[in-house]
Amino acid sequence: MSKKAKILWTTDNKETALLMVCLYAHNAILKGWMDEVEVLVWGASQRLITEDAEVRAKVEAMINDGVKVVACLKCADTMDITAPLQTCGIDVFYTGELLSSWINSGETILSV
Repeated sequence: MSKKAKILWTTDNKETALLMVCLYAHNAILKGWMDEVEVLVWGASQRLITEDAEVRAKVEAMINDGVKVVACLKCADTMDITAPLQTCGIDVFYTGELLSSWINSGETILSV
């Protein structure tokens, strides 16, 4: 059975981003705690990634090491940050259906 972590990241709190979301997601892959880690970046967290170099670097490192990071296109377009998110390696698309599938799957979703 595959071990999967699904994280919904909405907060723009830098400490929470660095010391919870990025720390856990990255270590879960690097240390083999999980086979797959997917982070859905939604809302204010998207702006944090584009405006804070330290957070952006952590997200890019996670992606390079195998964490899948996706972001909401509607939010990104509304905040005019779609291109900067894509430059980080984040897959940006309409994510309402993805989140709904997560919820309907019955799997645990960590929401921060």
